[in-house]
Amino acid sequence: MAEIRIPLKDLAAQYRALEGEIAPAVKEFLASGRYVLGPPVEKFEREAAAYVGVEHSVGVGSGTDALLIALRALGVGEGDEVVTTPFTFVASADVVVRLRARPVFADVDPQTLNVSPAAAAAAVTERTKVVMSVHLYGLPADVPALAEAAPGVAILEDAAQAIGGELAGRKVGGLGAAAAFSFFPTKNLGAFGDGGLVATDDAELAARARRLRVHGAATKNYPEEIGYKSRLDGLQATVLSIKLKHLDAWAARTREIVRLYRERLAAVDDVTLLLEPDDCRPAYHQFTVRAARRDELRAFLGERGIASAIYYPTAVHLTPAFEYLGYGPGSFPEAEKAAGEVVSLPLWPEMTGEQVEEVCAAVADFYG
Repeated sequence: MAEIRIPLKDLAAQYRALEGEIAPAVKEFLASGRYVLGPPVEKFEREAAAYVGVEHSVGVGSGTDALLIALRALGVGEGDEVVTTPFTFVASADVVVRLRARPVFADVDPQTLNVSPAAAAAAVTERTKVVMSVHLYGLPADVPALAEAAPGVAILEDAAQAIGGELAGRKVGGLGAAAAFSFFPTKNLGAFGDGGLVATDDAELAARARRLRVHGAATKNYPEEIGYKSRLDGLQATVLSIKLKHLDAWAARTREIVRLYRERLAAVDDVTLLLEPDDCRPAYHQFTVRAARRDELRAFLGERGIASAIYYPTAVHLTPAFEYLGYGPGSFPEAEKAAGEVVSLPLWPEMTGEQVEEVCAAVADFYG
């Protein structure tokens, strides 16, 4: 494989653009001597809640912890069921298992690869406690349709890949009963390490999430329930507060890049573009297409010095960890078919038009 000239993402480019803002703020934080929770986290929590359009947000240690704590705060426990997609990062399902609940999968819409509301409705039973919508690749899932399909069931948004997106004029994360965000460095709003956030309009849910992140103790050394050690640290919050001010501009720029990709690749017969519904403004985390001879295409791009990735190569229900659920090949045909076809192409806000053109030309060359 040739040396990679066009990476999947270029995090250093973002830092170079913001170094003048970030470096002095980090230096001031380090001099404060208070590194866990504290004022920087409280400040970011207020800013994030206002940005998403909810009353409360709770900073935690990672996006996975945000899902886990949100589910706990929604009352999910042993014997409950959580309906979600099998075509997602494994964290969406393994947090359910860690609560001794059961993930119940529903197939995806082949045009968006988000969970199908009709399939979700068919999966709901009297044991269903939560429907978890995953905004895959930053494309907002149809949360209102999911809510209509499962009346009376709480909707948890797995918004790990989608902060900055909108559906029908509302920000992703403010559409359901609660939402979980990830600030892993490659995400749309990325920290310099792990971090996560629970967002909600429910004051009681937020209070429980705050308690759960510090061993279940609202008052220090007085736990009311068994919780976790999952706190957003002040360094990450300091960086995130600075980056949050740029998030809308980055989201707009990635939409421009995706528009250029879509224009150039529309004529390539062996590439299928995902549907972008009219009422949404995605905040793309990945630009993903469905491609014939996907693995051969990736090898060809690698020889041209162009990075690519597969999110995700195996539907969750077909991985060894989830064999016990009793699903098998053919259980969710759309998710399984997608896993064999998807490929993500380079995308980051500072990517140039020339780089996009080079990627598209390489794809077109491969298919002749």
